[in-house]
Amino acid sequence: MQRCRWVDEKSEIYKKYHDEEWGVPKHDDRDLFELLILEGFQAGLSWITVLKKREAFRIAFDNFDVKKVAGYDEDKISELLNNAEIIRSRGKITAAVNNAKIFMEIQKEFGSFSNYIWAFTDNKIIKNTTDEFPVKTELSDRISKDLKKRGMKYTGSVIIYSYLQAIGVVNDHERNCFKY
Repeated sequence: MQRCRWVDEKSEIYKKYHDEEWGVPKHDDRDLFELLILEGFQAGLSWITVLKKREAFRIAFDNFDVKKVAGYDEDKISELLNNAEIIRSRGKITAAVNNAKIFMEIQKEFGSFSNYIWAFTDNKIIKNTTDEFPVKTELSDRISKDLKKRGMKYTGSVIIYSYLQAIGVVNDHERNCFKY
C-alpha cells in the first residue's frame, strides 16, 4: 500500500493519522477546534511530536471543550505549564485560551465554525492534482488574515495551510497514495 512520502512507515501513529484522519473532511466543531489548537502547538516543532502528545493534550485541555478552554484562568494556565506531558509554551497556551474565545465568537456569528471555515471554498474540497505541495496558498493567506483580524494567534498562513490539509478542506494526498 503506497502512502504519501511524508509518512514514516515505521511509525504506527503516523500511519494511522495519515490513513484515517489527514485529509478527511471534518465538520464537527470540537474536531475543528482540537486541530486548530494542535496546529498552533506544532509551530516550530514536528507534527509527530504533537501526535505523540495528543492524548495528553486531550486530557489537559478538557477534550478540547471550547467553552472550558475559553474560561481557563491563570491557575489553569500554570497547571498546563507544569504538565510535562504536553508542549509547555506560555505563548501557545495563552493563544489557545484566546483562540477559544474567538472561535466561540465565530460560532455565534456563522452558526458554527464549520460554516465559517468551509465557506472560504463554497463547501468544496480543494484537490491537489499536481506533484507540487505548497506550504501556503492564497486561500490560507486569506483565512489567516481574517483570523488574525479577529484576534487569533498562531494562525499564520503556513499553520492555516496545514490546518486545511488536516481538516480535509485541502486534499494534498500524493497521486500515487492510496488515499488520493
